[in-house]
Amino acid sequence: MTHFDSDFLQFFRELAANNHKDWFDINRKRYENNVKKSFEDFIGLVIERLKVHDDTLQLNPKDAIFRINRDIRFSKDKTPYKLNRTAIISPYGRKDKSTPGFYIYVGPDKVMLGGGAYEIPGPELQNLRTTLTQHYDTFNRLIADSEFKKRFGDIQGQENKRLPKELGIEADNGKPLLYKKQLYFMTDLPAERAEQPDFLDTIEAYFKASLPVTQFLREAL
Repeated sequence: MTHFDSDFLQFFRELAANNHKDWFDINRKRYENNVKKSFEDFIGLVIERLKVHDDTLQLNPKDAIFRINRDIRFSKDKTPYKLNRTAIISPYGRKDKSTPGFYIYVGPDKVMLGGGAYEIPGPELQNLRTTLTQHYDTFNRLIADSEFKKRFGDIQGQENKRLPKELGIEADNGKPLLYKKQLYFMTDLPAERAEQPDFLDTIEAYFKASLPVTQFLREAL
């Protein structure tokens, strides 16, 4: 048995060609029953499964799931709706994007799974860089772990050209991760993966592979 309604991905395929309020209003009941509820139920199962491995995940699905409405205030693209469903499984959910967690994206184009530190305020970034300076080899071992590497590849993130002077580190320090303003990891899977009966098992496996890195980042921040 699959976790999503059979109309889940099809709804977004049709929305892509009809991304306006009139079409959405006509199909609102379809969205609420076949997409919204289906995703909420699934994320509830995900949280129950993952908190066995991380007991800080005491949140409900609505705390984790992002809205389908796009923020179009400063965007040239004025289409009002996202073509996917997304959630962040972390201690504080979607309201605290600075706490490292596990990100889930399901759409007709792909599935994305990943996590790490994506939005890091200045003081927390300073804490992270200080901790990395002291425990650089430890973090390198975590991201070089074979299971993590197989599932997520390399750490990603935007970088500064220079390090803050207060770190007291020479530019040529052999520690390139210190330049990053973000430290996150992400992988893409085919959209059809979400329709397979073992999708929950897949998420659990990726989460377990990521957890040591996530815990390091949380403590560092």
